Amino acid sequence: MCLAVPGLVTSIDGDYADVDFGGVKKRVCVTLVPEVKMGEYVIVHTGYAIERLKPEEARKTLALFEEMARLAEEEAR
Repeated sequence: MCLAVPGLVTSIDGDYADVDFGGVKKRVCVTLVPEVKMGEYVIVHTGYAIERLKPEEARKTLALFEEMARLAEEEAR
């Protein structure tokens, strides 16, 4: 099973970008999405940005992840 996570591009330097995943920042390769710009959301899988994502879709996906985390915490209690 694979999991691709949306993140916000905060800076770009050549083929790499710094991407913020809700406070966790990672450097990812952006060669597969050369049109990406700072301030856009991307889907990242195994260190590669694989697709640009509309802000609304990114927010929906991130909200679902937050809900899953909340439910997992409740279940663990």
